[in-house]
Amino acid sequence: LPGIDIAKSRGARYRLGPELEICGYGCSDHYYESDTLLHSFQVLAKLLESPATQDIICDVGMPVLHRNVRYNCRVIFLNKKILLIRPKISLANAGNYRELRWFTPWNKARHVEEYFLPRIIQEVTGQETVPFGDAVLATKDTCLGAEICEELWAPNSPHIEMGLDGVEIFTNSSGSHHVLRKAHIRVDLVNSATAKNGGIYILANQKGCDGDRLYYDGCAMISMNGETVAQGSQFSLDDVEVLVATLDLEDVRSYRAEISSRNLAASKVNPYPRVKVNFALSCSDDVAVPTCMPIQWRHHSPEEEISLGPACWLWDYLRRSKQAGFLLPLSGGIDSSATACIVYSMCHQVCLAVKNGNADVLADVRKIVNDETYVPEDPREFCKRIFTTCYMASENSSQDTCNRAKLLAEQIGSYHINLNIDAAVKAVVGIFSMVTGRTPHFSVYGGSNRENLALQNVQARIRMVLAYLFAQLTLWTRGMPGGLLVLGSANVDESLRGYLTKYDCSSADINPIGGISKTDLKNFIQYCIENFQLTALRSIMSAPPTAELEPLVDGHVAQTDEADMGMTYAELSIYGKLRKIAKAGPYSMFCKLISMWKEICTPREVASKVKHFFRMYSVNRHKMTTLTPSYHAENYSPDDNRFDLRPFLYNTTWSWQFRCIDQQVNPL
Repeated sequence: LPGIDIAKSRGARYRLGPELEICGYGCSDHYYESDTLLHSFQVLAKLLESPATQDIICDVGMPVLHRNVRYNCRVIFLNKKILLIRPKISLANAGNYRELRWFTPWNKARHVEEYFLPRIIQEVTGQETVPFGDAVLATKDTCLGAEICEELWAPNSPHIEMGLDGVEIFTNSSGSHHVLRKAHIRVDLVNSATAKNGGIYILANQKGCDGDRLYYDGCAMISMNGETVAQGSQFSLDDVEVLVATLDLEDVRSYRAEISSRNLAASKVNPYPRVKVNFALSCSDDVAVPTCMPIQWRHHSPEEEISLGPACWLWDYLRRSKQAGFLLPLSGGIDSSATACIVYSMCHQVCLAVKNGNADVLADVRKIVNDETYVPEDPREFCKRIFTTCYMASENSSQDTCNRAKLLAEQIGSYHINLNIDAAVKAVVGIFSMVTGRTPHFSVYGGSNRENLALQNVQARIRMVLAYLFAQLTLWTRGMPGGLLVLGSANVDESLRGYLTKYDCSSADINPIGGISKTDLKNFIQYCIENFQLTALRSIMSAPPTAELEPLVDGHVAQTDEADMGMTYAELSIYGKLRKIAKAGPYSMFCKLISMWKEICTPREVASKVKHFFRMYSVNRHKMTTLTPSYHAENYSPDDNRFDLRPFLYNTTWSWQFRCIDQQVNPL
């Protein structure tokens, strides 16, 4: 309702909202429940009754059960009368989307049936039945047609045929989530739709965390004849954002008039059923009203996207979980430092929103810090209240990483704790020695690989236990109420390779960087040095990545991540994209890489690298089943929950696939 009020106050005559906005897009298996349908209709009844929805065509999204089949629908109404229920035709069912699990596509093109309204709606509208199906609206002055999210991305988008049939305004309600470098595709699709066919296209998208790993990134827009005329924000803490434009329908008609190929196709088009609406979007005396001019779309850089998207997701998660802040094990490396910078960016966004008068954000801040008079003005001061960082040293930690963590904590303002885990590690290993009579040793002291790995894992897992203990009780020791959410900081490449200890500090409540590659995180760190003046990050950037779980040599780190993994982060990123995005198994990946790497590797070296990656990936795939929920940012994410569904018990020899590779290597 606030959005409808704002739209009306700005002179709008048609209001479009995002996909399934009444119940929320992320209901998942709750769509099966009759309660979800009932409560959606109850909300619809309130909207129909509200004075705010009078004299403006309102277009809202909700699930509807028609003849015992559940559809993802738009419900379009005006002055307490439902004009049309338009079911979705092309359902999103790839990647993170599972719409075919809950909904059925409307497969009857240009066909309309009678929908019998439930009594709670009949009592408001006085209607017994309303049109349900693939139709368009004919007002006194124009014709409008609806698309729903995926239909814009489909090769046979409805706007093509609708435009040929005289529809001048296309509307799209979306539930489209953020992926790095994706926003321009959405913009290009919308502008392309109106460039070829003429017309006005308006797109509304969900924005924020809807209770899972995805962040819906707004980017509401209005386009006419191939050019953007209004752009909404991609990331913000505002719960409601309204985009309004005044456009001249005659510009659409004159644009179409000279496209002869369009007009020839239009003369043969199969017409859509039209629902007549006794209402006009224009006024008779609007000749002097100024119209909106085209603008240049401003895209965020990938570094800005990392700074803003996960930060907004963290804020939504924090306020909705009703916790008092975050705790992060800060190691002094790139990954945990990037996570700390994202929290600091969140603090910036919160202070900016409050400064700009966002009362909802201020109310949420006061609940989180438990102070009804508090006003966040300085990001560093706010960070001190809601963010605790913890450096967990061991005898294998260097003074360098300790200093880097401390300096970064000082610069972002977090409440920083230094502790040493050696006593706990010795106690755990001591229990093992007491029970078995054997004492494991690191390989540098003559131990086997099994001993070496087990001793590293003990350190890593104790850090996880301590992280949760301090998250629960740190605020108690400071005389403050509440607990803290534990943040993880394993990047997408490490998860893919399995270069992490199961149930170490990669195990947390949420992970803002779990879908982001090491390469992008390095660029993000450089962005933070320049944008937030965090000079502590310079030494973090220049240091080689290390787990610091093996003994130091002359006080310095001897262990490095890339040496441990047997591959570089740059290589891992390539493997990840080929495996997931290019759908390459071992043999296909080898075939692609002998061409990509022909200047730097022999075919035999490529074969060796590919085999090593797939061995390590398959040996460690079981770790993905317990992976901390991460912000989804990359299309090559190995997230086992929904996005990347694979076995977690593999034949790790890949005997047939590797044999095929060998057969190609020999002649090459």
